[in-house]
Amino acid sequence: MVQLGYFTVDTPDIDKARAFFGPLFGWTFDEASSGPTYAHVADSDPPFGFTKSERASQLPHLYFRVEDVDTLCERVIELGGKAAIPSDSATGRSVVVSDDQGGSFSLWQPAAGF
Repeated sequence: MVQLGYFTVDTPDIDKARAFFGPLFGWTFDEASSGPTYAHVADSDPPFGFTKSERASQLPHLYFRVEDVDTLCERVIELGGKAAIPSDSATGRSVVVSDDQGGSFSLWQPAAGF
């Protein structure tokens, strides 16, 4: 079966992406694999990073598996982002949020068994 092996997230400002997502998720960045146009998230699985582009990417839409959607929604807002109202489904609780540059992604708190 084909699985996600790597992905990048477009951002107009690498430093702002690091400053937003690092504190939000507790991520650190691998300086040896990073540069002025790319920031690699250390120890990520699957591996990924942020790529400099003219504007924040809207695709692909990413779902980050988290322990507490509501707490991270508050953190998104504290860091200058925006958050919709979380919703619940059979697979868990999720919400669409955006970072401080307008790039959207989702937070997903899986239900038991997912």
